[in-house]
Amino acid sequence: MDHSTAHLIELSNDNVATNAIELSSVPPEQIENHGSDESHMNNKEQNQLSDFSLNLSKVIKENNEVVLFGPSSAKTELYNQLKEDIHFDEIKIDVELADILTDHEQEIFRQKVFCSIRKNKLK
Repeated sequence: MDHSTAHLIELSNDNVATNAIELSSVPPEQIENHGSDESHMNNKEQNQLSDFSLNLSKVIKENNEVVLFGPSSAKTELYNQLKEDIHFDEIKIDVELADILTDHEQEIFRQKVFCSIRKNKLK
């Protein structure tokens, strides 16, 4: 994940489902109309990031274990935000550093992480 896209990989009973949540972009005409109002644009960007985090939070609430990974600080920022919210106290959330990954590299990373989770459950 980064500050604009989160690739969701859900594993349940050996089935894998993938999805993505993306930060909604500001239409160019809005940028042109409000280009001189930097405060307005900053507020719009903050609202978009807030919506992005909210959408991710809704998905995370539906799970027992979550691994946040990616090259940017977005995963740590989201982790800190979730840890402040009591609704996430019962959810095991791990943070893993990962470079920008190709689809194939994401698949290998996913297999490694989920195999590790399974082994820990069996202990």
